[in-house]
Amino acid sequence: MYPTHTRYYLGFNLTPGMGPARLARLVAHCGSLEAAWNADAFDLAAAGIEARAASALLAARARLDLDAELLRAERAGATLLTLGDPDYPRLLREIPGAPPLIYVRGTLSSADDWAVAVVGTRSPTPYGCEAALRLSAELARAGVTVVSGLALGIDAIAHTAALDAGGRTLAVLGSGVDVPYPGRNRRLAERMIEQGALISDFPLGTAPTATNFPARNRIISGLSRGTLVVEAGERSGALITVEFALEQGREVLAVPGSIFARQSVGTLRLLRDGAAIVTSAEDLLATLELTTASVQREARIELPTDPVEAAVIAQLGYTPTHIDELCRAAELPVPTVAAALAILELKGLVRQPAPMQYVLSR
Repeated sequence: MYPTHTRYYLGFNLTPGMGPARLARLVAHCGSLEAAWNADAFDLAAAGIEARAASALLAARARLDLDAELLRAERAGATLLTLGDPDYPRLLREIPGAPPLIYVRGTLSSADDWAVAVVGTRSPTPYGCEAALRLSAELARAGVTVVSGLALGIDAIAHTAALDAGGRTLAVLGSGVDVPYPGRNRRLAERMIEQGALISDFPLGTAPTATNFPARNRIISGLSRGTLVVEAGERSGALITVEFALEQGREVLAVPGSIFARQSVGTLRLLRDGAAIVTSAEDLLATLELTTASVQREARIELPTDPVEAAVIAQLGYTPTHIDELCRAAELPVPTVAAALAILELKGLVRQPAPMQYVLSR
């Protein structure tokens, strides 16, 4: 049974032209999601919703049976997650314009807080295939979730390598989660449902069209702490994922390739422009501070947050704070704060950018 707000998020998701920005404006004007769904033409106009989008919403409200749509999702094996749900991916929630609702086939986990996108060309060289395979397998064995887009080439290799290594992997689709694309990767998609998930913000039944794929790339990067490009030509779609990663403040990394290969034009340009170079999984793990991902993941599950940890976390931000200052602010003795910080570091919730200084981790 879904909470009431899921019905309204689903209704907006099924309304053409009602994206995150328009929805946020409408909810801010109306005061609640339910009021926004039931807004009349006057309120829609007052909220700055253009006439075409307003007409689409009024028409959708008249034709949609939201309970029937929820049942349809259940029959398709899809779970609906909204921004207000605790299981909504933490990293994705942080990005500007996060999708208000996503469809999931499979399972998401707190382990996916340690995720890296591995993307690249649909026509890789043998070198690119081997690099994607080895790096993705090593990431999976290190406890890192591999995120990609289920496309042919680098995407499919990354997903397969993670699965074969016994790890988790997530695919973000440019279609409905009930229409995995391309057809050649449907068996791979079924495997992924058992060891990860298929994810989309497109409604069920949405066919894959060219315009869908650039939009889905923002979710690939949004789910990930960093985006690794293995091979990418001059106009590769992987470079769109890079643009989103940069806008979201996420790390961009690239595997160096041959100066003679067209598949390396994009990656070499990224390296020239400052992307972190990756020649091994260790490079990537160190750059993204994921060297203890599996330990942090287990610690987060096994070590519950207690009042002392909460008090320490409440005093931290993204500006380094010395432990002495933390003690004063939290009104706790140094040994108590030091012990709490050690546990929070193990959980991956805080880190030390300098000795005895602490910040929140992303």
